[in-house]
Amino acid sequence: MKNLLVLYYSRHGATAEMARLIARGAESVSGIEAIIRTVPEVSANCEATEPRVPHDGAPYVSLDELKQASALALGSPTRFGNMAAPLKYFLEQTSGHWLSGSLVGKPAGVFTSTSSLHGGQEATLLSMMIPLLHHGMIITGLPYTESDLLSTQTGGTPYGPSHVAGSDNSNPLSNEEKTLCKAFGKRLATLANKL
Repeated sequence: MKNLLVLYYSRHGATAEMARLIARGAESVSGIEAIIRTVPEVSANCEATEPRVPHDGAPYVSLDELKQASALALGSPTRFGNMAAPLKYFLEQTSGHWLSGSLVGKPAGVFTSTSSLHGGQEATLLSMMIPLLHHGMIITGLPYTESDLLSTQTGGTPYGPSHVAGSDNSNPLSNEEKTLCKAFGKRLATLANKL
């Protein structure tokens, strides 16, 4: 059994919902188990600590889980056209994986949520790919054979799934956004089986 690690950071819940949908899509592929994980907050207070287990939501990821994953889906809300600090902080701790090459050749992709349609979704997705490329991962997005990419009036890009949460973060995922998340999970899982 191969596993797809769906690793995300979510502030208001939309990115977490996307992660669950990606996992559902991945588990529609025979021989794939999806593992959903998150990262703790980063604090400006150097004395701040997080509990070992979050109060709710997915468990925190470990470096070993990243190493053992057959594929990776990486998700973050958009922060000025880039990933959120907690996810970046985790990735900055993966030098050991880079030195050993433990992620080389594994499929990976990215997903995001923003408050507005032009809030930096594609810049965020592209910037999230950079550390994965340094790790030698094989990056995938969504092909235009996914017809919802052509018809969506909300989120969705060929670089990876996206969601438009609205300025008050209250927009639910649209049907197209949900479909694209599941298709993305299925695509990553299929690639993990093939590679």
